[in-house]
Amino acid sequence: MKQIYSLLILSFCYLQAFSQEPNYGQVSGNFALDAQYYIADSTINAQNVPEKTRMNTFANINYTLGKFSTGFRYEAYMKPLLGFLPGWEGQGIMYRYAQFTDDKFDVTIGSFYEQFGSGMILRAYEERALGYDNMFDGARVKFNPYKGVYLKGLYGKQRLFWRLADGVVRGADAEVNLNEMLDSVMGRMKTKFILGASFVSRYQNPADVNYVMPANVGSFATRLNIIRDKWNVSGEYVYKINDPSADNKFIYKNGQGLLLQFNYATKGFGLSLSGKYIDNMSFRSDRYEGFTNVFINFNPALTRPHTYNLAATLYPYACQPTGEIAFQGELNYKFQKGTLLGGKYGANLAVNYSYANGLDTTTFSPEKDSARMGYSSRFFGPGSNKYFRDFNIEFRKKVSDKFKFVLMYIYLEYDMEIVQNLIGKGTIYSHIGVADLNYKIDKKNNIRVEVQHLYTQQDKGSWATVLVEYTRSPHWFIGALSQYNYGNEVEAQRVNYPYLTVGYIQNSTRITMGYGKQREGLFCVGGVCRAVPASNGFTLSITSSF
Repeated sequence: MKQIYSLLILSFCYLQAFSQEPNYGQVSGNFALDAQYYIADSTINAQNVPEKTRMNTFANINYTLGKFSTGFRYEAYMKPLLGFLPGWEGQGIMYRYAQFTDDKFDVTIGSFYEQFGSGMILRAYEERALGYDNMFDGARVKFNPYKGVYLKGLYGKQRLFWRLADGVVRGADAEVNLNEMLDSVMGRMKTKFILGASFVSRYQNPADVNYVMPANVGSFATRLNIIRDKWNVSGEYVYKINDPSADNKFIYKNGQGLLLQFNYATKGFGLSLSGKYIDNMSFRSDRYEGFTNVFINFNPALTRPHTYNLAATLYPYACQPTGEIAFQGELNYKFQKGTLLGGKYGANLAVNYSYANGLDTTTFSPEKDSARMGYSSRFFGPGSNKYFRDFNIEFRKKVSDKFKFVLMYIYLEYDMEIVQNLIGKGTIYSHIGVADLNYKIDKKNNIRVEVQHLYTQQDKGSWATVLVEYTRSPHWFIGALSQYNYGNEVEAQRVNYPYLTVGYIQNSTRITMGYGKQREGLFCVGGVCRAVPASNGFTLSITSSF
């Protein structure tokens, strides 16, 4: 802790000493608090919480003066809200930094987040709602030696709750915009070319009584992005040498991945296609960790990020870093004003399909696998195991100055045994319908009604959801939500989950209070998920920035 404050004090003194004018800089930041009072409820399996109340909170404080900036983040989990890993319990300052930036250099000492390319080789980021934070602590340098040339280098360890993981991560990334760099030759070309390459390695003490471990594990990636008018085509390939870990059951097979993306957009029409192949690409700074802890890289999700409750929290897809092949396609079309479906204001149609399968693999028998390779796989070849299917159609229409609506249909296939590791659950086949109706009463008053229905004969059966939300601008909003598991085969478990919320907004401050029952489910962002247990009680959320 003393080192943290010493860093900040020295940075501040340095800034003041070299400031030519009486400029005292600028302080900015943000704050958030989430607290819940828990009530035991046997009807929904909401557990008894001895503390009754739990809280997650943080505050970011940043100071900037000219080319220099410094800051820190205070965090407290007392205890963490249910659904967050127990390792988050505690309070203190793990994130703190000092940074210098000019035209060509950007140097950071302390804590930082970073991404190379799509993130398949390296991505450090924070997603507070998931309890996910794999920041680096060390040093990072960005250098722009020539126009169109961008270089990065980093060295550090990753956060593991309230300590740093054992492994040391070293990385370098280079990106070249050929049109910028060769401006005299390619500056006026309509087609733009961007090339990139990355190298990342991890060192971890190889001591292990059961296996011979590689001390250094290296990984490299190459990428290309081509842009012309309405077209954008990109691809990235990543390769990792053998990295025995708890994720792959300590086999010595090399890993690799490929991400391909195509986008076309013009007035009233858009099309995007993407494909992904991941084989044994779990890459952590500590090979013995599990859950979402200390991932060095990121597995991009090729699924639609649903926002409507039933699709978003009952059966969302969590990417499988040890192996999957996925595809996604989306078409967007705008019906112009004056047409049959467009009417006076126009209308929007979106059709999306995503798919994830296991790999086409051949497992080696232990007797013939002295090198512990585990299995062989066909490159970019889908296997017979279906992990996930999502077909959805969304229609958005503004009818008048006061009324607009969204209609949506979603079909999901979801292997609970693979995605949630729930043995015996099998594959879920579900149909979801959504109607989202919005009526603007006047300039200050608005009411929104959302009706959802999920039909399935597997898992817990069918669900119905109704949400009514009233907003009085610019400060107040009130919501009432009811979710009813009416299709459960067990009559005693056909439970209704009512939930009431009221909120107040003043400038950048938002206060929300709620009371009711919350069903168990998954909360996912970008293919990374957190299990949320059933709960009953009061909630309080406050966010603000300055």
